[in-house]
Amino acid sequence: MNEKNSQVDQLSDLRIEPVRPDEIDRLLAIERESFTVPWTRKMFEAEITGNPFSRLDVARLPDTHTGESRLIGFVCYWVVFDELHLLDVAVEPAFRRRGVGRRLVAHALARGAEQGVKRAMLEVRLSNHAAQRLYEGFGFRTVGTRPKYYTHPVEDARLLELQPVPSPGGAVPDDSSEKGRVKAGVVLPVHHA
Repeated sequence: MNEKNSQVDQLSDLRIEPVRPDEIDRLLAIERESFTVPWTRKMFEAEITGNPFSRLDVARLPDTHTGESRLIGFVCYWVVFDELHLLDVAVEPAFRRRGVGRRLVAHALARGAEQGVKRAMLEVRLSNHAAQRLYEGFGFRTVGTRPKYYTHPVEDARLLELQPVPSPGGAVPDDSSEKGRVKAGVVLPVHHA
């Protein structure tokens, strides 16, 4: 079996759990591979230790050879009263387009719903069509534009909203569709630490 097939097989063992403070270097590496204006170390530190509303969860794959796990993606979000704000979702390039980002977003929405969230919000670059399809697959809708929200290059953001947020065990996107249709009753596995 080649390495790519082995990686796909391992995705069934994907765990999503809170980040550890000693993993900031790995977050930074994935962030730098993902965005033209990546978050800084201080930004990650503030989300991990300095913001009571912030949650930063990571996707891990077990390494069958070493027994260690490999951090391959993350989601950072705020839960503020009845609103969830998705701030940052990134996946290691070798694992993109395999459902990892979808599982991270589903995880964040499920955790938010467990805490009474009624609405979720996020910003996305106008040119990031793949991310827009991902979010639309969850039922997010455009509610506005934030002019010149992004830099390097300067670009507007689409402001997306999901309301209501499905209760845990509710509808999530169907992985089998490229268009990310929502299929009621399908629950993506989420593992807790």
